[in-house]
Amino acid sequence: MQFPELTVIEPTLADGVLELRLNRPDKSNALDDALWQELRTAFDWADATPAVRVVVLSGAGRHFCAGIDLAMLGGIMARIANPDQARSREALRRLILDLQDCLGAAERCRKPVIAAIHGACLGGGLDLACCCDMRYASSDAQFSVREIDIGMVADVGSLQRLPGLIAPGLARELAYTGRDLGADEALRSGLVNQVWADAEALHAGVLAIARRIAGKSPLAVRGSKEILNYSRDHCVADGLSYVATWNAAMLLSADLNEAMQAARERRLPQFAD
Repeated sequence: MQFPELTVIEPTLADGVLELRLNRPDKSNALDDALWQELRTAFDWADATPAVRVVVLSGAGRHFCAGIDLAMLGGIMARIANPDQARSREALRRLILDLQDCLGAAERCRKPVIAAIHGACLGGGLDLACCCDMRYASSDAQFSVREIDIGMVADVGSLQRLPGLIAPGLARELAYTGRDLGADEALRSGLVNQVWADAEALHAGVLAIARRIAGKSPLAVRGSKEILNYSRDHCVADGLSYVATWNAAMLLSADLNEAMQAARERRLPQFAD
């Protein structure tokens, strides 16, 4: 399998499960220019590659992701410099929108994306985790909206996505205080689905979940993500109408026939990518 050219993300693919490991361990996987752009490249590749059925996102070293790289943040003024302040601010807006799009690639990816989080998941790291379909953690995981501590409004997704994942009041508390949310509280709040004792157990547990998903009909899994995301952003009536239209087009598939045949023969189904 030919992967895209990646320098700070380590990809591996086996049995339909693509593992993407953020690979700046000496910087706690802080998001520098290369990592922002490679996230979009990697998720776009995963979306377009039939052999990929599920994506697992993790971090190398002691932490999942410590947020935006402060060196990158410090260089923003030089990047947007213009004698005209309006043009400088327009450039900053376009930069923010581009960073939003880099993380949004995980949400746009038609394949389920599972975040395996250990250690720090701060600022932009939490924004990234919120773009994933599910989040799982080790007992040492710490989550926080850290932007408030450097005097800025979080602007790449957590303020938009967190209130849909946890109680709105808790999301506001995190945004206003910048405090840490530990793994146990993250589990109670619904931010993560399950907590394992350590990073090794987390990796094994998440891979087992990913392989189970990879064994299902890829067409049905992709459709389920499409419908779940659409229904999240629309009323119930719109969601029901959309899924009726979706299944009118997709229900009568080779995957349906294979699933029914496998059930009759009491064997595991084998689906094409």
